[in-house]
Amino acid sequence: MRRARTMWTVGAAVLAVGMLLPLAPMGIASPSEAGDDSRNAGRSTSSDKSFAVYIGKNRTESGNTLLGGFGHEPSSHWLDIVPKQRHAEDATIEVGATGEADIPGELTEIPQVPETARYITSNYSEFAGFPAPLTNGGLNEHGVAARDVWSDSRPELVEQTPTPQRGPNYSDLSRIAMERATSAREAVEIVGGLIDEYGYTTYGGNSHMFADANEGWVLVEFAGGEGLWAAERLGPDDVRVSYPGYIGEFPTDFRDNDDYLASDNIVDYAEQRGWWNPDSGRPFNLREVYGTPFPGESFELGEVADEQDESPYRHPPSLEAEFRELGDVRLEDMMRIVRDPRWSDDRAGYGQVAELDDSLADPYLNKLWVAVTSAVTTPYVPFYIGSRSVPVEFRQHRYLTHNSASEYLDPEFAEQEATEYATQTFKRLLYSTCSRPEKYLTDVTEAIEGLESIAIDRTRAVERTAAEDFAAGRKNSGQNELNNLTVVWSGHMLSLGNYLLEDQLRRTAADGGPNQPRIEPAEGVAANSQSLDMSLRSDASARDRVNCDLGGGWADGSTLDRQGSYGDPENVPEDFADGLPEETDAAWLPYVLTGAGGLLVGAAGFWLFTRTRARR
Repeated sequence: MRRARTMWTVGAAVLAVGMLLPLAPMGIASPSEAGDDSRNAGRSTSSDKSFAVYIGKNRTESGNTLLGGFGHEPSSHWLDIVPKQRHAEDATIEVGATGEADIPGELTEIPQVPETARYITSNYSEFAGFPAPLTNGGLNEHGVAARDVWSDSRPELVEQTPTPQRGPNYSDLSRIAMERATSAREAVEIVGGLIDEYGYTTYGGNSHMFADANEGWVLVEFAGGEGLWAAERLGPDDVRVSYPGYIGEFPTDFRDNDDYLASDNIVDYAEQRGWWNPDSGRPFNLREVYGTPFPGESFELGEVADEQDESPYRHPPSLEAEFRELGDVRLEDMMRIVRDPRWSDDRAGYGQVAELDDSLADPYLNKLWVAVTSAVTTPYVPFYIGSRSVPVEFRQHRYLTHNSASEYLDPEFAEQEATEYATQTFKRLLYSTCSRPEKYLTDVTEAIEGLESIAIDRTRAVERTAAEDFAAGRKNSGQNELNNLTVVWSGHMLSLGNYLLEDQLRRTAADGGPNQPRIEPAEGVAANSQSLDMSLRSDASARDRVNCDLGGGWADGSTLDRQGSYGDPENVPEDFADGLPEETDAAWLPYVLTGAGGLLVGAAGFWLFTRTRARR
């Protein structure tokens, strides 16, 4: 390996900005009527709450389904591997929202099932009135992956939602699906059944995307208190983007079609409200009947969003057309989709990619590639269902965690809080890189993707060994292999983040130091600008947030533009790479040990590696 450059530089991209063409609506009696000014009035420039992409198995190089995405939340994020558990016969779970929610709710109890599955998830702490920890999904032991994405309901439905609301909220439904579903279809049936029985607590409309090795499903829940929901199957040849989540044309005889599921009233209620007329000859389009216009304008392949578009690229059909051009999609392509600078910015709370394979030797081999915060400057770490626990640096800390500024720390968490917080480290790298993306982004991307390429190769080798252990009945040994792999690569990726951050801070200092905030105190306020409120207003557009977009993505373009050229180990900085083991056998020395001793050696190796890198 070598150092990519002695003096790192990034060539600024000069990209032409084209005119964007709006999508012509299919007129129905709805806010999206063609020519109706209310169509534009219904757009929300600040409306983006998560991102998800499904690629069917017939469109991937490996023949495995891919599901990727992230959540949009400003709060802290941390990893959790929730164990498989048995529960008492009378056990219940608390669901819903409090009176502090934008649409006030009331917390209630619903029954828990006797047994819940093991799953991996990214938790977070902040959404007004929705109790933490919150989740958007993840991956469970049955190979079911889930994403959760906003999907605004039409204003009339939001306004008529009764208060206090009762029933599970979006996070409750995401978590319960991970706990109980053995297939993507079953996840839909579970979520729909819960809404039918207990109601639904909403913030204005929502959607889920579920996937397994053979298919995916999009489910949309509508506001309004009427229990409206609908779901559409995604097949092995499909590409679907939720940004926001949506369902278009929907059969009115859906009960006779295995590709669709819905609440019993999904058609009748639209007729009752006069939002759709079966005699009009127009198709029953759920987005147009119950939803709102896409927040972004349509765009052509290779077209760079207009700088004046406050919701750039928030147009799923245009993104689907772009991703279909990828052909046979690789795991690395999906990783890039999730980290593409066009949407992976300060609001992207994490990045997740699941490659779903039903031929695995053991459920413990199911894995989720996770970037602990915005993937644009954060490497992916492989977390397995079989990983025993999450390294402490990737667990919950108080940085950006709800109520941390108003309460003291519980002493039980003191030593956990004393450790480095990976989310904060990579947030710092994000802020540094995106403040000067022309200078830093290319080298950060090359270094991260270079190290990821090594990780991908070595995970495959370790998985083969673990599979042999599982096949031979050596369950404990196989699990140790997977757990140590997660521990080691969590350490490598975090150390690379520290290396890149320290390098940038030195170079920024040499360039005159950090930029000073260009904010003037109000008249009569005696304060320095750096001590004023640091918050970005919540209604700010995507263009206003910290982002690394160089105009259509990276300096060399979008995910599609960059296809075919993937991470190169030679781009890992040489003086950092010197700390990595050169040979696979040396890298996985801890794995020859088993049980508590092996875990101790693995943990010690991780600690020594981190401390060595910090002292350099």
